[in-house]
Amino acid sequence: MTAPDGSGVRLEVAGNLATVVLDRPSALNALDARCAQALESAVARCREDDALDAVILSGAGQAFCAGGDMKAAAAHVAAGGDPRQFFLDLTVPLHRVVTDLRAMAKPVLAAVDGIAAGAGMSLALACDYRIGGPQARFKQAYTSMGLVPDGGWSAIVPFVVGSARAQTLLLVDPVVEAPEALGIGLLHEIADDPLLRAAELAGQLATRTAGAFGAAKQLVNAVLAPALEAQLERERQAIATRGASREFSQRLQRFAG
Repeated sequence: MTAPDGSGVRLEVAGNLATVVLDRPSALNALDARCAQALESAVARCREDDALDAVILSGAGQAFCAGGDMKAAAAHVAAGGDPRQFFLDLTVPLHRVVTDLRAMAKPVLAAVDGIAAGAGMSLALACDYRIGGPQARFKQAYTSMGLVPDGGWSAIVPFVVGSARAQTLLLVDPVVEAPEALGIGLLHEIADDPLLRAAELAGQLATRTAGAFGAAKQLVNAVLAPALEAQLERERQAIATRGASREFSQRLQRFAG
């Protein structure tokens, strides 16, 4: 079972396991509006399908997800579009995906091979368990583009790594390589083939944790979800505002070349 051709997302189901694949490898699986909408649809189907016991989120090619598609943003602005509207439109499906990933009672695993930057980092951190390849790496990326986080980054990342490390990621915007990511909790484990390992682990989890895991995740969400839900809207409005800033405009022009 796959999403429509050209949407940038594939949904593959094998028995009780679903794999959602971001499939824009030439763009490092960056999210434009169509891809984000297709991802929203695929994740919602996974959440609603009671025959599925586990879900994997991965990226095709050499990246997990490079974040929002800045080339699409540049094209939107070059065509006379409002940059604020670009981000307002993109964050609607993106934030629904994050909400669904967190609310899903079944285990959600991220297979991170290559870069997870910006919204790609947010998506990975919204998953319950993250398996990285040796080349996995994370980058906050927003502030270097003159933007602020979206996708729940500002709620989930401090929750996972602590506020001090989150501030370092925001201020310095380093590339966090796989070994360091494992050490600070961005990854749970490293495997030579993260997608294969995710499928193996998902199969094990699906047979033994269905009811208990869902109930336990609800307890974690009782702490995280109220802050996350409010923060998603704050992030949406803030990134739209920053999208109209001179700072972002200058960086976007340099990015687009």
